[in-house]
Amino acid sequence: MTSLDRRSVLRAAASAAAAGALASGCDPHRDVDAGAVRSAGGPSPSRAGHAPPARARAARPPTRVPGLPVQIAHGPRNGRAVALTFHGRGDPRMATALLGEAERAGAKVTVLAIGDWLDEQPAMARRILDGGHELGNHTMHHRNICALPAAEAYAEISRCADRLRALTGTIGSWFRPSQARRATDLVAGLARKAGYPHVLSYDVDSLDANDPGAPAVQRTVLDAVGPGSVVSLHLGHAGTVAALPLILDGLRRRGLRAVTTTELVT
Repeated sequence: MTSLDRRSVLRAAASAAAAGALASGCDPHRDVDAGAVRSAGGPSPSRAGHAPPARARAARPPTRVPGLPVQIAHGPRNGRAVALTFHGRGDPRMATALLGEAERAGAKVTVLAIGDWLDEQPAMARRILDGGHELGNHTMHHRNICALPAAEAYAEISRCADRLRALTGTIGSWFRPSQARRATDLVAGLARKAGYPHVLSYDVDSLDANDPGAPAVQRTVLDAVGPGSVVSLHLGHAGTVAALPLILDGLRRRGLRAVTTTELVT
């Protein structure tokens, strides 16, 4: 992306945030199908008959940390690292701009991708991993997984795992439940059955899915973050793209650095 393209994307992001642009997120009161949220002029979803994209470099296998609980909400409090984790859905141009901002600051992030987004934007798996970031599973359709019968909940986890395996060679590093901060015991057990030893929660909610604007996202994160924090954020939200450089600068001023979740906990 040229510097002119980058400025254009960030200006568009800031304008959209000021206007209160909406995109699908982890708000438990919203469960918008990805097919209904497609930006005008964006890349068309992949269709049967088209050549599949080149496989991304191999993703990390599921992270296993002996001694840590099944559900992980934060890392060590005595270090200087934090993990910025992103719900993976939305306009790929915004996602690419956000990843670029992280990379310019020397930061690494964790993206928990939704399976139907990977179906529409398979090249994003490669883009995330090629940037040195981490990729995981946020269910196939972002349904309220903790309210589903066991068979349906397992299908949400395993189908997204299948998409990740096809694109990257593994099922990804982490599983995070959709529309829930923590998994029920049932969902945690189903995640283990699918191959994920841990469920990734978080201790800082940026509230960016409500589109409050970049300054509010920045304040919410920096007011709550500390050593070891796992922060919940979202791709596909203009205010988040605009807020990320401010958040990363605020972390740097406090002597904190953004790393992948696996690096944080290991």
